[in-house]
Amino acid sequence: MAGQAVLTGTHFINGDEACAEGALAAGCRFFAGYPITPATEVAERMSQRLPGVGGVFIQMEDEIASMAAILGGSWGGVKSMTSTSGPGFSLMMENIGLGLCTETPCVICNVQRAGPSTGLPTLVGQGDMMQARWGSHGVYEIIAIAPSSPQEMFDFTIKAFNLSEQFRLPVLIMADEVVGHMNERVVIPEADQVQLVERSKPSEGPDTYLPFQPGPDGVAPMATSGEGYYMHITGLTHDEKGYPVMEVWAQEEMTQRLVDKIQGNLDQILDFEAIHLEDAEVAVMAYGISARSARGAVLALRQAGFKVGLLKLNVVWPFPEDYVRELSRRVKAIVVPEINLGQMVLEVERLAQGRCQVKLVPHPGGGIITPARIMEAVKASLEETS
Repeated sequence: MAGQAVLTGTHFINGDEACAEGALAAGCRFFAGYPITPATEVAERMSQRLPGVGGVFIQMEDEIASMAAILGGSWGGVKSMTSTSGPGFSLMMENIGLGLCTETPCVICNVQRAGPSTGLPTLVGQGDMMQARWGSHGVYEIIAIAPSSPQEMFDFTIKAFNLSEQFRLPVLIMADEVVGHMNERVVIPEADQVQLVERSKPSEGPDTYLPFQPGPDGVAPMATSGEGYYMHITGLTHDEKGYPVMEVWAQEEMTQRLVDKIQGNLDQILDFEAIHLEDAEVAVMAYGISARSARGAVLALRQAGFKVGLLKLNVVWPFPEDYVRELSRRVKAIVVPEINLGQMVLEVERLAQGRCQVKLVPHPGGGIITPARIMEAVKASLEETS
């Protein structure tokens, strides 16, 4: 593996290892992190692989420092990444906010476990989904991706890096323990078949470059520290020069830019799969490992003659509001299995506005939601809405 960034071929590896391989294939050359179950295998793989491809791995003293380090690495011109789980994700939140404010591309993989606090470190959870969207303070938008297999851990990690570079922000991979520790076949393509998005560089010289002046797509080109550009990078409210401006107009201008560059490009960001929804009376919406159970339940029910379909979320934030709103107008019910006691289901309820039944299939964490439970919920919804 030494010296080969893209391990072309078919592998039998777990999701955490696939995430690391996806990062390397995407061009990640700096990883800073702290060991934490069930994400440790991401860091272990990167520690083994990065030195052989000219990259740097560093184990930081904690997750606060890890997040700060990858922000600095990114401004140094290197694609950067970290991984963590529940308690570490909480520690990273302030510096994730710093990355959002300074528009710094990087990737954070959160392999979710059951919480709160130390919780069940070795068992599955999906309880960080709202934290992903609202965990840092202030006004901003975030991109969060939810893989449901080791293959998607590889593919979606590349996608996460591409989105982070294209839109200049930290991108979250919201995996879960089962997907992270599941061993499956992962097919890695030839290096020249990996489609990458590189960050936009400024066309202006150092004398005229403004590091936070948005381009036509709402995203500012990003220079690299040390290349002669004058840059002031701060978490304070700042103008297009990057200088702190403690005025209401500057706050409005800056935060509106952070929101608009995501909301104005939803067609390039949203990613979901609509499976058998064209004739569905009941839709099941799921993500992560729960989408695996949901797919099995939907296929079994359709074979039995039930009109049911699956909405599989690949990108969970931003949420596909328009599609879910439209879906709620043509189905009797939307069933939402989650390994929490109700998080993403709240978005469905908000958008459905009572037009259809919304039924949560909850689990407090520690185990998966079985296809049988989802099938029971779908049948109950059909009976209750008939």
